[in-house]
Amino acid sequence: MWSIIEAAGWPIWTIILASVVASTIVLERFYSLRAALIIPPNLLSQTLQEYRRAAVSQSMLAELRDHSPLGRLFAAGLRQFGSSREVMKEAIEDEGRVVAHLLERYLTMLGTIAAMAPLLGLLGTVIGMIEIFGSQAPGGTDPRALAHGISVALYNTAFGLIVAIPSMFFYRHFRAKIDGLLVEMEAQAVHLLEAVHGERRGD
Repeated sequence: MWSIIEAAGWPIWTIILASVVASTIVLERFYSLRAALIIPPNLLSQTLQEYRRAAVSQSMLAELRDHSPLGRLFAAGLRQFGSSREVMKEAIEDEGRVVAHLLERYLTMLGTIAAMAPLLGLLGTVIGMIEIFGSQAPGGTDPRALAHGISVALYNTAFGLIVAIPSMFFYRHFRAKIDGLLVEMEAQAVHLLEAVHGERRGD
């Protein structure tokens, strides 16, 4: 591996750095976007049970807010307890935008790496081509300089694509997963809203 890095020249280090950052983001997002953490099972039923038992209290709201992203939506709606359905719904929607922003953390960086990695590979290719032309001399071509220039060009192109393709795949995967989580959170928040306003009963 070290021999490949040496053959690829200094441009490869930018791609390696991008790959390390992308790998870190992917692992962090896999851990942070687990459904059990975002939408804990039975939280809706537990919240409704607590609401019917003791109505709304500051301790209940604080516990919900610190519990999970879904809990933050519930807390935002219940904080407007006593207000109209429209006011509660608007509070939930406002908090939902904040939660969506938190769930999308680091995804912009991952998408940027997916777009930039091929360009970094292209940069290495251009540098390799410059070295190839630099190997031309009046007395003939230096085979070692020619071979090194070709290695720089090809390795950087390949490594740029190797980093870009998985990065784009995981970027799309996480975006789709976040969209699904947001839809599910919205559905549960609406269920809570309707139960509080007596439009629908049951957990």
